[in-house]
Amino acid sequence: MLAQLTIRDFAIIDRLTIEWSRGLNVVTGETGAGKSIIIDAVGALLGGRISADFVRSGANRATVEGVFDLSTVEDGGELKAALDEHGLEIEDGGLILTRDIAGAGGRGVSRVNGRAVPTAVLQQIGEHLIDIHGQSEHLSLLRPREHLDLLDRYAGMGTGRTRLAGLVADLRAVDREQQRIREEARQAQREQALLRHEVDEIEAAGLNPGDEDELLMTRERLRNVERIRTAVQSAWGALSGDDERSGAHDLVGQAALAVGQVGGVDPTLAQQAEMLDLVAEQIDDAVRALRHYLDTLDDDPEQLQAVEERLLAIADLKRKYGDTVEEILAYAERARNRLEAVERQDQLVAELDARREELRRAAGALAGDLSARRARAAIELQAVVEAELADLNMRGTRFVVQMERHDDAAGLLVEIEGKRRTLAFDATGVDRVEFLIAPNPGEEPKGIGRIASGGELARVALALKTALSRVDRRATLIFDEVDTGVGGRSAPVVGEKLWGLTSEHQVLCVTHMPQVAAYADAHLVVAKGADEGSSRVVVRTLEQSERVEELAQMLGGPLGGTGARRNARELLDGARTRKREASRR
Repeated sequence: MLAQLTIRDFAIIDRLTIEWSRGLNVVTGETGAGKSIIIDAVGALLGGRISADFVRSGANRATVEGVFDLSTVEDGGELKAALDEHGLEIEDGGLILTRDIAGAGGRGVSRVNGRAVPTAVLQQIGEHLIDIHGQSEHLSLLRPREHLDLLDRYAGMGTGRTRLAGLVADLRAVDREQQRIREEARQAQREQALLRHEVDEIEAAGLNPGDEDELLMTRERLRNVERIRTAVQSAWGALSGDDERSGAHDLVGQAALAVGQVGGVDPTLAQQAEMLDLVAEQIDDAVRALRHYLDTLDDDPEQLQAVEERLLAIADLKRKYGDTVEEILAYAERARNRLEAVERQDQLVAELDARREELRRAAGALAGDLSARRARAAIELQAVVEAELADLNMRGTRFVVQMERHDDAAGLLVEIEGKRRTLAFDATGVDRVEFLIAPNPGEEPKGIGRIASGGELARVALALKTALSRVDRRATLIFDEVDTGVGGRSAPVVGEKLWGLTSEHQVLCVTHMPQVAAYADAHLVVAKGADEGSSRVVVRTLEQSERVEELAQMLGGPLGGTGARRNARELLDGARTRKREASRR
């Protein structure tokens, strides 16, 4: 339960600490005293959006802190899972949430047990602790789009809804991917012919890395055949000699013979003779190589023409695809990959089609299951709400949960009541839900917003909230003037119903109705006082002896007199009697 709430510099509150009790906590006070500000502060504590305007004039920041007593919680369930997700834990049987709201230009801070956390984490944890039913809840009944959420809350289908929303999101993503691939395929078909031409053109050239350098060398050789022949002949002649002179080969041989003859005298000369023999062999190899080169060296104009043409072809490819042969080959590889991707698109589409059908089958099965569960929950909710309305002096009112489904050829194939239908769907499933009522016997049920009066709307809202609260796992429920519009004859029933929720919940209720306040286990009064020229909010828990006076003032104002006090005592006595009787049942 919420054990303590501390508020500092929030709106017109300078500093306020409220101790809450188990059971039904009723908050009363004059209009404008600050009751709703306390509820706003709790909303801020739970991570709700709040502006810097809520920081009290003259202060730099506002702070709201809530101390939650979780000592009786045996299994934290979803709350513990939320805490574990963020590395948080219950300490000494409790949890402390803190929200600092900065003034204009500042930065707020959220904390759990003193550790700073993002406000989204505070909101996630707060959702498992407190549920606030404000006056705006009445207005939600006028919006049919919210009726489905109310039904699903009653049916406890949060997990199923989340799973279905995930499947539908995946299905939508597959649809978008298919559309993207189809658009790419249309574009690819236009470029496919060009890509194929480019790949074929490059492949036909038969290029290899280094080809251009080799061709340039070949062209240079063919262009200078005569210069090369003259130079090689001169070198060959110098090595081999002729009739008029000895060549280097013979001279080196003679030198080797001469030195070798005296090698026995001086071993050093023997080494030199060996070196000269080796040189002679090398010259001999060079002579043969030059002779062979001369024999194979021919003028070849056709080969030169072919080389020139191939170099021109490479230059043309370089102009189109890259500055070097390597870049041309890299471009060809990219073009081949692109062609393969284009050719794989049909396979990708087929794979996506299979994935799409798998998702549609799973979503259809889950949507059908959710729809069947909703139908069962709708029957139960109708009966519960009608019973609640009867208690609220609306006996005979029919409350109908209307469920509709619409055929759609592009929808999900769902089995409904033993029949297979293709139905329109969204992330919530295939059902469209609207709450209808018929306040008077014999009337056809119609939309709540078209037929309910203000008082009837308030009672329908209260009946729904009472029904929903019985399946709500949050420990603390806050009702902010949800009895607005309820008449005096129905008000005691409202009080009894709110008190009845305390078997499973701590209940905090802001009310203007003494008939409701009479059922309080703890009665708190909010008043506005003055302190050094500025207004301040004071909250005081009434003793039992003070409650008669407060209820009397709520009944007849400050001048209510003896009659109002007598009525107040009767309200308190009646409430105590009804609570004792209910406790024995």
